[in-house]
Amino acid sequence: MKITDSNVIRFHLKILHGITVKSLEKKNKRLFLGGSKVFGVPLEYLARKYIPEFGLVPCFLVDACSFLLERAGTVGLFRKSGSLPRIKTLRAKLNSGEGCLSTALPYDVSTLIKQFCRELPEPLLPPELHAALLKGRALSSPQDRTSALQLLSCLLPARNSSCLHYLFDFLSKVSERCSENLMTCSNLATVFAPCLLPPPNKAEMSEGRLKLRVLVLHTFIESPHLFGVIPKAVMDSMEFLINFPLLKDARRGHRKTQSLKEKTSPWIPARSKVKPAVSVESKESTSGEKPTLRRSIGMETFPNILLFRSYQRFKPDTALPDSHSLDGREACPQEILKRDQRFVNFSRFSRGHGSESSPVLTGVGKLQLTPWRKRVSI
Repeated sequence: MKITDSNVIRFHLKILHGITVKSLEKKNKRLFLGGSKVFGVPLEYLARKYIPEFGLVPCFLVDACSFLLERAGTVGLFRKSGSLPRIKTLRAKLNSGEGCLSTALPYDVSTLIKQFCRELPEPLLPPELHAALLKGRALSSPQDRTSALQLLSCLLPARNSSCLHYLFDFLSKVSERCSENLMTCSNLATVFAPCLLPPPNKAEMSEGRLKLRVLVLHTFIESPHLFGVIPKAVMDSMEFLINFPLLKDARRGHRKTQSLKEKTSPWIPARSKVKPAVSVESKESTSGEKPTLRRSIGMETFPNILLFRSYQRFKPDTALPDSHSLDGREACPQEILKRDQRFVNFSRFSRGHGSESSPVLTGVGKLQLTPWRKRVSI
């Protein structure tokens, strides 16, 4: 989990400011064949230009803002509308891929920017964040208001955030020349509120709610450097929360812990479906519980390697190998078994009651002697 994780940001919004944010809906991507069209096209299908400070920004927005920045002293910029016939002609040329902004008038280009933001299929500020933005701006403390709006701006998708950050920075530069153009931050926020934060219904068109929408944009236009930036106080608390040892262990989850326990203790046959064969003699001699084989096994309980050799069936007239000879003569099976009885009190492999069961490791007190047809060849 990272500090920029949306769940971490939502958690701090809920704890610090009491703001609950809905998850942004992941809409299915549709194939859009718009060619060089500019207006009414989703951001991901527009031609974009990379600007180091902001990221990927639509080329039309970069060209239009750069054009207006040179004419930022125009009185009533963005407040006065351009000529509708000229705007219609400019839209047609831009949608056909023709560059025509260099010869246009400032009022026409400013109107095109507002239409571009208003006609996007998905608003730059998603509707899921509108209620949270208004609630954050309505907080009593100025520091809390700024902190809440900063955190909410961090929840935007990357393409929306880059475009809005560039636009707010441009509007901030326009407002710096308010002595010439008479367009302060409040005036610009009022003009762009219907484009970026449109009210969804009549209930949201009250004077108080409209004023909150203007104030949200006013905050970002006045301080564009705070847009998309987590406050330092919140950053410190996030780092403490993420690096806290107990919370680190808790994030692993119960399921992962349970699987780890099963993986590290495979030698305990407590729930094995195969029942080991236990001789009657061992039951009578031992009154306590059978010794169990644990992960911290010692050398004194490890089975002797001699118990894992293979036994062979043979006929009475067949000579055994040299390793089975006793005093230079042939040894019979009974003598071999009698000699192996001294390796008692060791665990060994044996089969269960069923003939088809698999060998299991048992900890019986004495050696179990099973018929030759049931012995295991390893």
